[in-house]
Amino acid sequence: MKYREIKPNGFLNNFVQCFWYYETTNTALQHTILPDGYFDLIAEFENETLTTVKLTGIWTKPKDIQISKNTKFFAIRFKLLAIEYIFQKEIKSILDSIVNLPFSFWSIDKYKTDEFEKFTSEISDNLETSIKHLKQIDSRKLKLFDFVYEQKIKTVAEISNKVFWSSRQINRYFQTRFGITLKEFLNIVRCNATYEEISNGNLNPNPDYFDQAHFIKEIKKYTGVTPKELNQNKNDRFLQLSKMD
Repeated sequence: MKYREIKPNGFLNNFVQCFWYYETTNTALQHTILPDGYFDLIAEFENETLTTVKLTGIWTKPKDIQISKNTKFFAIRFKLLAIEYIFQKEIKSILDSIVNLPFSFWSIDKYKTDEFEKFTSEISDNLETSIKHLKQIDSRKLKLFDFVYEQKIKTVAEISNKVFWSSRQINRYFQTRFGITLKEFLNIVRCNATYEEISNGNLNPNPDYFDQAHFIKEIKKYTGVTPKELNQNKNDRFLQLSKMD
């Protein structure tokens, strides 16, 4: 199993968390994907041939997947702002699921399996160009997602006050566009922020959780297991923890 990430530069960072590459060798693998507060565009190659291009929704619960041997993924992990300004659609309809896209989407079918850097570079350039042609980006939304992903502000009320946008309007936007509330989004991002600590053996709650019981309950809600089971990560079941080793 191989995994790597390439981070975006500049303003694109508001829309893309990373480009990522994953590869299995001669053994099929089973993983559980955990909620992280992002959505992904994934191109899957089996035996050097493109077999699937798909878009995921937001995960609010763990998702078990099986990956065939000799498989490679080229993928982009997007921040939620990308749905409105890059894809110009909603993903409420694919919450906790996926939708297949044509192989020709963004000309993905032209890339060979040894061209991940080229894929990253060219799509980055194309995305930056498309963003420059946008008429306007709502500054409230830019600030909101920055506050959440960087964990600068951690409550709905505080965010509402900081971005001058009512919590009712924010939740209408989130539920219409993404299928979740801002509060649930905050909880998922908070949970995702614990994965690295848990993988490193820290099973004590950070200050964002009231106590140990609250910590365990929230982790189990989004991952299906306790922090201790996450830390053990038998057979690299939890890919998001495995790549942090």
